[in-house]
Amino acid sequence: MKLKNFAFIGLCLLTAGCLQYHSPTRNTWQQHLYGASFSDMTENARTAKLPVYMGKGGKIITQNGELSERMQYGDKNAIDNAVLVNYMANLEYELYDALRKPGLSVQRAGTDVVVILVRDSIMNQNVADISSDGNDTLKTISKILNKYNATFMEIAGYTDSMSDQNAAHALSLDMAERVAVYFAQHDVSTSRMFIVGRGSARPIAAQDDIGRLMNRRVEIRLTPAR
Repeated sequence: MKLKNFAFIGLCLLTAGCLQYHSPTRNTWQQHLYGASFSDMTENARTAKLPVYMGKGGKIITQNGELSERMQYGDKNAIDNAVLVNYMANLEYELYDALRKPGLSVQRAGTDVVVILVRDSIMNQNVADISSDGNDTLKTISKILNKYNATFMEIAGYTDSMSDQNAAHALSLDMAERVAVYFAQHDVSTSRMFIVGRGSARPIAAQDDIGRLMNRRVEIRLTPAR
């Protein structure tokens, strides 16, 4: 009897592991994203959001860095900057090592780290939902975001060139929100999030067949909380 119970539990775990992720219904997204900001992640916006972020248990990098605990002397600003640079470099390397797949890239922009996710690498081709590969990718990113949690993030959606700019904005926002909802469901704090849809703005490739696929993307920009 016990053997049957173990077999049943094992079958349940195997089935659960094979289940395809589906985004929750849209009418629940506002609940999932409560606490997120729907605006560009400007310096002023981060400053305004910092008290809310700290009130939700947020941390700043100088509180997390091991370097700051070891360095007792010297200029405080220089020490804090060294801690910040080290923290973001480690974040970049960990994301880079974990995301070596087609359609994914990790870039450095000053002290910020930018993850570019081409739409077809994380979503089903003809359905607005996270794909099986996308589920694996976003789960990996979620774990790293939770490990390096002293950061704000801007989740921005983009489309290729479209004649209807309203449709382009709606589509790009849908992609950004869908990724943000996934992160929220995997314990990434919404107090860190800025969510925007930028339509066909800021193309990163030509508007030919291949370029259009690259321009349909979600960018996650990570910046140190301070």
